[in-house]
Amino acid sequence: MSLKIRLARAGTKKRPFYHIVVADSRFPRDGRFIERLGYFNPLTAKDAGEARLRFDIEKAKAWIAKGATPTDRIMRFLDEAGVMKRPERKNPTKAIPRKERKVMAEEAAKAADAAKAAATAKAAEAKAAAASAT
Repeated sequence: MSLKIRLARAGTKKRPFYHIVVADSRFPRDGRFIERLGYFNPLTAKDAGEARLRFDIEKAKAWIAKGATPTDRIMRFLDEAGVMKRPERKNPTKAIPRKERKVMAEEAAKAADAAKAAATAKAAEAKAAAASAT
């Protein structure tokens, strides 16, 4: 059984509210869960404190010790609390517009082709030199 600590959506249309739950990864997002650990209200201000996020860190630590893996958003909460370190995510090409990325990819492909052609030419030259030496 693969356990996840994740968000389960509650609230009404256009007014999201999330429960922080421990659930089997095969269960639906808003479906069955094992235990509720807290809640998260993204509509409130970030400095609202208890009104925005309430999370039982001790229960989360216990579930992580039992093998539950937190999702990315939960990992952010745990990182803010100082419980777990969230790995740095670096994707510098995502900030570049699509057209520019496409041009960069084409240039990289041309450079790779040129390097491959140079390597084959060098190998052919070395083969010719070895054949003339014998």
